[in-house]
Amino acid sequence: MMIVFTSYGAWAQSQTAMNMNAGSAYEKADKELNAVYRKILKEYAAQPQFIKKLKVAQRLWIQLRDAELAAKYPERGSYGSVAPMCESIYLETLTKERTKFLRMWLTGIPEGDVCAGSVKSK
Repeated sequence: MMIVFTSYGAWAQSQTAMNMNAGSAYEKADKELNAVYRKILKEYAAQPQFIKKLKVAQRLWIQLRDAELAAKYPERGSYGSVAPMCESIYLETLTKERTKFLRMWLTGIPEGDVCAGSVKSK
């Protein structure tokens, strides 16, 4: 049986290198998430109630992210040498999804949306 990995340049890399590349990709996604989060905090600084609730939501999202990872890989240490790569890829995916969601507060939504809540209008 032949297993082919096409992500993270797997063709000529050791598993250690692929683990490191996946970890770096996750770190990059996490930095982007934090940049978006900080920008929201700055742009919405005049709305303390929103900021307070966003901070709670972000802390809970981190707990959810960690629980999702634990659910996907419940037997830590038993997935072999690919485990760090697989975990990083999953964390990167979850983090990019969260970043996309949070970005809504920066890009805004169409004016007139009656369900806009705390999100600014475009």
